[in-house]
Amino acid sequence: MSPKSRISAPDPGDTWEPRPRRRVTPLGLLGHTVKFLGCSVLGGVLLAGLILPAAGAAGLGAKSGAEGFESIPDDFKTPPLTQATQIFDARGGLIAKVYERDRTVLAADQMSPLMRQAQVDIEDARFYEHGAVDLKGILRAITKNAESGAAVQGASTLTQQYVKNVNVEKAGDDPEAVRDAQRKTLGRKIQELRYAIKLEEDLTKDQILTNYLNITFYGHQAYGIQAAAQRYFSKDAKDLTLPEAAMLAGLVQNPTQYDPKLHPVAAQKRRDTVLDKMVENKHITAEQARQAKLTPLGLNYKEPQNGCITAKAGMGFFCDYVRHVVKQDPVFGKSAAERKKLWDQGGLNIYTTLDPEKQAAAQKAVSEQVFVTDPVSAAMTMVEPGSGKILAMAQTRPYGLKKENNETVVNYNVDAAMGGGIGFQPGSNFKPIVAAAALEAGLSSTQRYDSPRSMDWPTMKTCDGTWKNLDKGKKTGTIPNESAREVGPYELKEAMALSVNTYFVQMEQEIGLCAVKQMANKLGVTGKASGDPLQELPALGLGTQEVSPLTMANVYASFAARGTYCAPLAINRISTVDGKDVPVSPARCGQVMSDNTADVINTVLIGVTEKGGTARNLNLDDGRQIAGKTGTTDEKKSAWFTGYTGNLSASVWLGSPGTKVPMKDIRIGGHWQDEVFGATGPGPIWQQAMNDATRAMPEKEFPTVYIPDPPKRDPKCGGAGATPSGSCSATSGSGTSGSGTATSGPGKPRSSNPPARPTPSGDDDQ
Repeated sequence: MSPKSRISAPDPGDTWEPRPRRRVTPLGLLGHTVKFLGCSVLGGVLLAGLILPAAGAAGLGAKSGAEGFESIPDDFKTPPLTQATQIFDARGGLIAKVYERDRTVLAADQMSPLMRQAQVDIEDARFYEHGAVDLKGILRAITKNAESGAAVQGASTLTQQYVKNVNVEKAGDDPEAVRDAQRKTLGRKIQELRYAIKLEEDLTKDQILTNYLNITFYGHQAYGIQAAAQRYFSKDAKDLTLPEAAMLAGLVQNPTQYDPKLHPVAAQKRRDTVLDKMVENKHITAEQARQAKLTPLGLNYKEPQNGCITAKAGMGFFCDYVRHVVKQDPVFGKSAAERKKLWDQGGLNIYTTLDPEKQAAAQKAVSEQVFVTDPVSAAMTMVEPGSGKILAMAQTRPYGLKKENNETVVNYNVDAAMGGGIGFQPGSNFKPIVAAAALEAGLSSTQRYDSPRSMDWPTMKTCDGTWKNLDKGKKTGTIPNESAREVGPYELKEAMALSVNTYFVQMEQEIGLCAVKQMANKLGVTGKASGDPLQELPALGLGTQEVSPLTMANVYASFAARGTYCAPLAINRISTVDGKDVPVSPARCGQVMSDNTADVINTVLIGVTEKGGTARNLNLDDGRQIAGKTGTTDEKKSAWFTGYTGNLSASVWLGSPGTKVPMKDIRIGGHWQDEVFGATGPGPIWQQAMNDATRAMPEKEFPTVYIPDPPKRDPKCGGAGATPSGSCSATSGSGTSGSGTATSGPGKPRSSNPPARPTPSGDDDQ
């Protein structure tokens, strides 16, 4: 029988079956070509010639073969990796961790040796034997892929992977730049190989491995081995055990596919593969691998904690304020781009001025006195006189993006430029600034004005001219006092205690609006909270132009510091993760008024908290000296109390930031209020917080001056004295009477100071 007939008619007992014909892929053809060349060195050189210039081909697998390549950017040797920044309070407690990429760069000795070995064994077992390019690995991968008919094995060395990761890192969050860095083009591949070869000239293998472990991605927002160790096992990279190190090393190839939280079986199988590789390369024994495989994954997972939204105790708003400081203070970079780069790069330890005890006191008060579900909210800032240090920054509404939970990212304590809104009218809180300007202009502490029940807005001088009232005789051109009983004459001490509108309008008229504006500027009120300039209008002195609680707390801190104004200070110091100091702005303080002027203001504001004053019920439990001023705006849409001791100033605002809810017939903090005033709304918040905040603080008093009591008043004349003709005016006498105050019961001060027209809205309370 011929061979042909035997093939066509096989023996019935023959069990052989023809193998199915395998589809030949282009990759397979390339593999057969390499086989044909016999995997010779010449074949390797020819293959290298396809992707590298001839100058580098001869030494493809050795460091010395790259002498002809150009130098590479320093970023590849010591890449400026983005890292996490940590923000701490004044006691060293962590406020928040913020980052573009969660990473902490480590030195080699801060990494577990097991981790370093596991990463090499699973990704590039011959890493310490070959150069930047592993020729044997390339041929092996091509052969393996040819046999399988698909791309199942790569040939990039660990150094090449590191170069690619640096390119991706440099691309940042720009999607197009990231795609370009990952694009598999011949030009990109040539550049990566050139850089890899040059890197192996300039860095040791250990240095390259350390850089790789710091840059690579391990899933769940963890970049670098330290972040990965913390994320999955809540421990430092140096403390990783063998099974833990093997699991993390296995993640790099595909962090999603081997995600131990979502795919624990796949993750464990991959971990065991790494362990087998470590045995194969004789870095652990078979028994060590067996024991490690018996160990469960043992995750102690820690959710990514990124940003100010993770801050506790209401510190999120202060955290956000710190971010704005870094991005705006020229000490951190000449340009906005430089400052943004510093923040985005991260790797900073920022030690702030925030006092955790005072923060807790402020947060407790604004949260207990005003509920998050109430139609209004409260905000409070505490500042240290003489330094400008911000010690507390709290508000009722939590920091966050969920409006359904009444959260907000708008910081009601600060100006718009620092993360706040457009601010709030301070009302009578502004009057001490008018008084300070008048005293600096030479007026007496017993300055007296007629202070009629009502008056037309008078003509006033401005910095550049004159303001004139074009609505005389009309309601819009008139400023009244709140109560018919408020009829002068008054002197400064009593006018401040009762918050008499017409008194301060007449004071403004005498010194001019320019003097008021200039004093406000000196005290840090350089414009409205929105960023718009202060307007020179008569209503300025009655608090119709919006400011923030931080601004007002700092104004009153200047009084406590005897006329020394200090710009708000949030950062004590900054260091990098490797311990280097970063320059920060020092306290910026200066004398803005005489000691005597400040002493008079302090004396006058103490009177506000004494019998007959609008804040008479806000004294602290230990009886320490306090001073302050209330303020309530038109229709009770905002209420304030700013007060201070010798070593702590605090300002509280209460109101509705968006809808401008009139605080009449309203329930706040579970208590019904017919009307809200500075003394009845924000006042108790201030009192509660200051009682807690000052409990462990030494008492510190500020100097006062002697101011004679105003003339005695005749109650029959609504508090004024009676003249022989029967009209009411001041009479001689001594002592202070509270008969000028109209109250509806203990602790319920009467309202005063309606809006200063023609500016819309104004002051409606003392």
